[in-house]
Amino acid sequence: MRTAAGGPEVLRLAERPVPGPGPGEVRVRVHVSGLNPTDWRSRRRALPPGMSEQVPHQDGAGVIDTVGPQVDPARVGQRVWIWEAAWERPWGTAQQYTLVPDRQAVPLPDHAAFALGAALGIPALTAHRALTVHDGGPARLAPGTLHGATVLVAGGAGAVGNAAVQLARWAGARVVTTVSGPAKAALARAAGAHGVFDYRAQDAVAEVLAFAPEGVDIVVEVAPGANAALDLAVTAPGAVVASYSAGEDERLSVPVLSSLPKNLRWQSVFVYTVPPAAKQQALTDVAAAVDAGALRVGEAAGLPLHRYPLEHVADAHTALEQGVIGKVLLDIP
Repeated sequence: MRTAAGGPEVLRLAERPVPGPGPGEVRVRVHVSGLNPTDWRSRRRALPPGMSEQVPHQDGAGVIDTVGPQVDPARVGQRVWIWEAAWERPWGTAQQYTLVPDRQAVPLPDHAAFALGAALGIPALTAHRALTVHDGGPARLAPGTLHGATVLVAGGAGAVGNAAVQLARWAGARVVTTVSGPAKAALARAAGAHGVFDYRAQDAVAEVLAFAPEGVDIVVEVAPGANAALDLAVTAPGAVVASYSAGEDERLSVPVLSSLPKNLRWQSVFVYTVPPAAKQQALTDVAAAVDAGALRVGEAAGLPLHRYPLEHVADAHTALEQGVIGKVLLDIP
């Protein structure tokens, strides 16, 4: 937990009574907690209004051990994955027991490891929104819904990029990704990208257009400021550039006159405030992809796992903040 803003050193272990769920809530015995860049960024900011302390981390996986009023008692004992646990709430997943609203604990099939469940949440829901926000495209993902579409994933070795590659492949798209070195290229290929280009060693524009001469329909963009010129050069008419991340000081200069003939959309994606109906569709589709075995984690799936015990949460935050490649997880005792 933390009681102040700052670096990883503000995180500390504390013993507290096991909480009881309120109306519409479930209590989850957390097995694995997943870290995202928003976790260390929010740690550096002041606590939300009205909170004197907060347990970090939005994502996790575990087992429902009790439910509050207005929740089906049959959910007790259900394996679940959790999303947005700490969004404007004090109960994150970096603890043995956490409370979340009923809908924020999604059933996790028996064949899916808790590590996979803890890696879904923010990355998978962000990727889903980026893949479904364009004009004329599907509002949902399922096998065949992106058939005939070409998707460019910038940074295919990242957590969101990995989820975007796997979801786009599951939905039938042709997927190309850009990376910054051979090791990341191997991970993007393992995720399932059809084409992988190292923008430091290759002419990314030429390579993407050779792969997709008519241009790409969707760009899942991790660095819109740095990649605006590339995105403009490779997009097809009516395409969307859906950006979900940026550096703290990054600025996006949109080439308006060049964008106009393509009817190009520059779209922001902030998963926490995605419209409720779109969020619910994402939950349904991601759960279906997990059930189908279409979302995987681990190095063989292009997303290496870096696991830390709960007492080393500060080390986990440091690794993530320093840019470790893969997914950082906490194992909860």
